[in-house]
Amino acid sequence: MKKFNTQHWFLPLLLICVLIVAGCGSNTTSAETQTQDNLSADPTVPPSSPTLTQPMANSPQLNGKATVVMTVNGSPITIEIDGTNAPITAGNFVDLVNKGVYDGLAFHRVVRDPQPFVVQGGDPQSKDPKFPSARLGTGGFIDPATSKERMIPLEIKPKGAEQPIYSKTLESARIKAAPVLSHTRGAVAMARSQFPDSASSQFYFALADLAFLDGSYAVFGYVTDGMDVVDQIKQGDRIESAKVTQGLENLKN
Repeated sequence: MKKFNTQHWFLPLLLICVLIVAGCGSNTTSAETQTQDNLSADPTVPPSSPTLTQPMANSPQLNGKATVVMTVNGSPITIEIDGTNAPITAGNFVDLVNKGVYDGLAFHRVVRDPQPFVVQGGDPQSKDPKFPSARLGTGGFIDPATSKERMIPLEIKPKGAEQPIYSKTLESARIKAAPVLSHTRGAVAMARSQFPDSASSQFYFALADLAFLDGSYAVFGYVTDGMDVVDQIKQGDRIESAKVTQGLENLKN
């Protein structure tokens, strides 16, 4: 998943420690242990806290919904992006798609054993086929306007709330309500490090219902067609193209 670095590319709080760290003794179930490595890409990189400056003012926002069609292995994956319930997270993704950032990027982490978990990609470093595969999962989108990595706040809207909660997991915010956008099979969400406001460009598809990630990672859309294509993605497969086919007018920069 992402890196154990100052970045964000670790998806779920507990990614199967048996897959990443040998001898990670635990009494938790396989589903629970799947959050333990945060979907981070490189556990050898020491973490440091990133600084997020005025995330609301500087982040693109999606006011409404949009449709993105991503082509992998010659087949389309249709994703409905929900800017109604996750405007900043959705706006960031749609903006990056519209900029062509995802075209040619590889899926650097695919976890299906011991049970279906996630397919993760979106590291801009993966566009270079010579970039060391062991280091993938440590990169994010460098905004050419600032020459800095664009990071967005953790954004989760609890059921019954008028606005999302920012920069906190629902647990740390002491909110017991479930999120509006949950980790059901086909959910699309942002990968990040242990720091809430560290998501950038890396995202993941949920290969199964992953309720234990709800409230900790920001879901921003769902696969509406082509989940069979997602199920066939292998590590190293590339996004041939990603296009906004509907709703681009809802993107506000």
